[in-house]
Amino acid sequence: MANFRFDAVQKANAKEPIEATAPSNLTSEYYGCNVFNRAAMRQYLDEDTRRAIYETVEKGVTLDKSIADHVAAGMKRWALDMGATHYTHWFQPLTGGTAEKHDSFADPRGKDESIEKFSGKLLCQQAPDASSCPSGGLRNTFEARGYTAWDPSSPAFIIGDTLCVPTVFISYTGEALDYKTPLLKSDVAVCKATTDLLALMGMPNEVAHSYLGWEQEYFLVDKDLYSLRPDLVLTERTLIGHVSSKNQQLDDHYFGSIPARVMEFMKDLEFECYKLGIPAKTRHNEVAPGQFELAPVYEAANLANDHNLLLMSVMRSVAAKHGFAVLLHEKPFAGVNGSGKHCNWSIGTESGIGLMSPGKTDRENLRFLCFMANTLKAVYDNNGLLKASVMTASNSHRLGANEAPPAIISSFLGTQVHEAFEELLKSKDMVKIAGKKGYSLGIPQVPELMVDNTDRNRTSSFAFTGNRFEFRAVGSSANCSGPITILNTILANQLNIFRAAVEKRIEAGSEPMRAILDETRETYRACKDICFDGNGYSDEWRAEAKTRGLDCESSVPLCMDEFTSEKTVALFKNVGVLSEVELESRKDVYLEIYCKKLSIEARTLSDLVTNHIIPVAITYQNILLENVKNLKEIYGASAFKKMAISQMDLIECISADIAAAESEIDTLDALIDSISAEDRDAAIIYHDKVVPMLDEIRKHVDSLEMLVDDQMWPLPKYRELLFIH
Repeated sequence: MANFRFDAVQKANAKEPIEATAPSNLTSEYYGCNVFNRAAMRQYLDEDTRRAIYETVEKGVTLDKSIADHVAAGMKRWALDMGATHYTHWFQPLTGGTAEKHDSFADPRGKDESIEKFSGKLLCQQAPDASSCPSGGLRNTFEARGYTAWDPSSPAFIIGDTLCVPTVFISYTGEALDYKTPLLKSDVAVCKATTDLLALMGMPNEVAHSYLGWEQEYFLVDKDLYSLRPDLVLTERTLIGHVSSKNQQLDDHYFGSIPARVMEFMKDLEFECYKLGIPAKTRHNEVAPGQFELAPVYEAANLANDHNLLLMSVMRSVAAKHGFAVLLHEKPFAGVNGSGKHCNWSIGTESGIGLMSPGKTDRENLRFLCFMANTLKAVYDNNGLLKASVMTASNSHRLGANEAPPAIISSFLGTQVHEAFEELLKSKDMVKIAGKKGYSLGIPQVPELMVDNTDRNRTSSFAFTGNRFEFRAVGSSANCSGPITILNTILANQLNIFRAAVEKRIEAGSEPMRAILDETRETYRACKDICFDGNGYSDEWRAEAKTRGLDCESSVPLCMDEFTSEKTVALFKNVGVLSEVELESRKDVYLEIYCKKLSIEARTLSDLVTNHIIPVAITYQNILLENVKNLKEIYGASAFKKMAISQMDLIECISADIAAAESEIDTLDALIDSISAEDRDAAIIYHDKVVPMLDEIRKHVDSLEMLVDDQMWPLPKYRELLFIH
């Protein structure tokens, strides 16, 4: 039989690197050229229109609709000058990706005429079908109307020949059907709560925002090999596949030299990022072979999230040009590390004050301790909800393994900050916070090293890293808006509670800064159990976490219950981010997606085993049987027993694995066919019964992979998929 897998491997290795198309090494010459940014606004909008846009973005002032026509006219001229022919509202439905519907600028008039049209009305609002996107029951086929509305705080951009306008997506009755709407609301909430508290601290004119710096991990595999793996194509992970004898044991891939083909892809990707104003900064090999990372400069959370979604789309098209497929699944390969999207989150002011950064004076350090304590209290009170925001079918493979944070939310502070808080519990006065210190290595030519005021704990799910918190549990395929919305919302609620308590102390006669200090102390005292600086992978920590009252649930469907708990509903209502019906709809959507993804995996595995693996295994088994038969005919029964013993053992092993795989596939098919719903009860069945069956079937197939002739095996193996040359 023809060995298509071998041919594909040869073809992949023969590929020549594709040259990046960047015209210059100076990013300043083309950075943001495909974005309707301030430079473009200065050229295409008048001063009054620009000022209105700036006030909307910087101060949250509602944009006057009368301005929209002026913006649309300038945006259209710019887009046409850039070669665009279409426009679209670019939004973020609850699928986790992005959506768009392209309309032409062309507006035919009469038989022989056409003009280019793009009005303020078309810029501000459109009405896509809202019943075909996930809505959790908010929209049905017979009530399909929904609206997209322009988000001026995220600039429009051009992809190909299309002007893309970032928008929110809501139902006809006003409920959020997307990720952007609650993120924007949560930023408003945390901004107001922060501003009100800063006013008590003698800083009345500060405007605050949430900030985000994501770290996008991903795998690259050769596109030809990817196409020969139905499981990768349909589920983005390998449902079967024996681990390679060499994978990441030697740690030689991490921060290693970037393969030439990958480097050309990265150059091209960065070029496309810079044209779109995505501030890509860091690139490197990750831990697992074939795994890489891109990280940008920090931005306001809403814009940063838009840029991440845009990056995930762009990197797929760029990868295809270089003969690669990008895998954003959290666990595409067994036996090697999966991929996360660490979300570095903080709160800061527009004047440049990082509220999670230690300062130089007692007043600055009190402000730091205050916001740190309130963040810890918010996470402590809502650790189950925060975990639910990252629990998905794909990310559940990663959480809890010794490669990512455990499915328990705790916070690492580092020695200096932890000691400062502990000292605060013992003292009535302000405490000192140790800053950076230097030490010499004793090597004359190496300068003094400056050591940060925290170490780094890679087992912590929510680690303080010097001036922000790194939420490490977010999955690589996720929309960052989900967890960032939760963080903003719970902090806004906690800051409001804290401010009310401080105001009570002030009314009782306490001086404002003394009241803030005393309330900070008690806030930390109430939540210190969320802090853990040790090994989050250890069994001892799992046991201790339970005694601390932390949520240790690892079942995805059971974690989802947090979205509709009485506490969560009350919290979101108090802050004004999501209503009870919106929370219920999101829970329904997440459970539905969980069920659908596992159903797809189960049916894909059934097809693979039935139509790809078992026929090949039987064919090879028949070859062995024919050989045994020939040995017996040639050498006789007595000699045959000694000569064919190993082959008979091999035949028996193959037979056992085939029989077990066939039986378990039949059971799996019957179970999947019996699940008619996509609700909480169905999700529990998928978690408790289907997932273990997928793992058990895989064991038998992976065993067959090591028994069947390599030249006959129908799928590319790990050693071919993971290593790029």
